[in-house]
Amino acid sequence: MEFTMNPDGSLVSESAEGKKESEKKGPGPESLASLGPAPEPTAAPPGDVVKDSNTAGFMADVIEASNTQPVIVDFWAPWCGPCKQLGPALEKLVRATAGMVRLVKINIDENQELATQMHIQSIPAVYAFKGGQPVDGFTGALPESQLKTFISKLTDGAQSPVDAALEEAQAAFDAGDFEAASAIFNKVQTQDPGNETALSGMIRMALATGETDRCRKMIESLPAELTKKPEIAAAIASVELSQAGRESGNVDELQNKLETDENDHQTRFDLAMAFYGQGRNEDAIEELLDLFRRAPKWDEEAARKQLLKIFEALGAADPLVVSGRRKLSSILFS
Repeated sequence: MEFTMNPDGSLVSESAEGKKESEKKGPGPESLASLGPAPEPTAAPPGDVVKDSNTAGFMADVIEASNTQPVIVDFWAPWCGPCKQLGPALEKLVRATAGMVRLVKINIDENQELATQMHIQSIPAVYAFKGGQPVDGFTGALPESQLKTFISKLTDGAQSPVDAALEEAQAAFDAGDFEAASAIFNKVQTQDPGNETALSGMIRMALATGETDRCRKMIESLPAELTKKPEIAAAIASVELSQAGRESGNVDELQNKLETDENDHQTRFDLAMAFYGQGRNEDAIEELLDLFRRAPKWDEEAARKQLLKIFEALGAADPLVVSGRRKLSSILFS
């Protein structure tokens, strides 16, 4: 049986006869045997969940292996730009499952007959196999969030060991058990140096324990591409805001000063940051909203920019952020 992939990622049979049967069966030994002579199977390190394979190894590495655990097949080529983006992202997420899912990579330049048999029309093309059958797939490079969803469907939503560890670390952090949280974040980051959640957790941990120098050194050591990751950017924003809060002055003194001149924009800005430094996030947001309402262009829109930084630090799901964004929008479009 031959099959191909629709633009929406679904898999369909190409056989005019036996169409109903093709909906039940994946590519079997009889279809792959027609490919003729092929190179010897590629060996992979023992226990490695990511391996390169070829036409000869496809039956063992994909069809048969998928009877015990899901197998993702990535059809790629060295000249394919999107492949270079998708491949490392897939490898990272598959390794994070600690063996719950395997990834097989097929270079179509070296396995053209297999690519033809599989009706690979564009790359990257990704197929997922379970129980010897193709069950899902997509073409093109997807963002990491969609790749996670793709893999989660294959594992029936089961949580990977890495995700479970990070969830445990966050719970410890929220409970104030910084020693336990730090140990888990560090362990994950050691195993996966680019893990966004672990790195942001380590930065937030250093901030919570008052290790400002360590915060600064960690941030300075990060590659530029990592600092743009949402969770890490949020942690960096928290550090910057905390420092600004400490430098803003005494809340009581700032409030007294503002009472004498409610249009003292710098004092109102400093008061907002002082509130933030004390953990009074709602008060900080309200003062910045008031400042932006009074003087939207003051200091190159400093109030709006600081609001956005606070929103980033707190996270999109925080009720204060949801409310604050709504209020900011009403000011912008009033």
